[in-house]
Amino acid sequence: MLLRLIATKAGFGMFWVRLPLAASMLLHGYGKVTNLPGFIHYCDNLGIPPAFAVLGACGEFLGGLGVLFGCLSRIAAFGIACTMATAAVTRHILPGYGYLMNWHGALPFGTEGYEFHTLALGMALGIMFLGAGTFSVDYALTRYLSRTRKTRAVEEQVPAAVRS
Repeated sequence: MLLRLIATKAGFGMFWVRLPLAASMLLHGYGKVTNLPGFIHYCDNLGIPPAFAVLGACGEFLGGLGVLFGCLSRIAAFGIACTMATAAVTRHILPGYGYLMNWHGALPFGTEGYEFHTLALGMALGIMFLGAGTFSVDYALTRYLSRTRKTRAVEEQVPAAVRS
């Protein structure tokens, strides 16, 4: 089960997807985790219960760490995807701010669209479906566990008399 969860294909392509997503999530999540009471109060004003506010802050920060190192990256990306989907719907789509961010500062504070959220959600979905890639803890663990499994399978096939 664990091997299927962390399995990933060789290649550095997903590293270049993981890196900017992790940097962005870590920076956004760090501010929320270090001022959790303020973030809970902000979410309470939006009608989001405190437990979900804590999950959102952890999803961004811990998800960013997991994606950065490629450690349990599918689970980390799932946390990021849930956080971004919730933020997009509750804070940006339902109020009707449109798609684009507030690039030129023409809109009032806090009225930007959900453009960033769709980018982050798409990157997280890519990681969830394809895995972390070569340069990751998941890849190293997959290789180690596969070798251990093969060694055990070979040892089980060899009769006990031959092994001693």
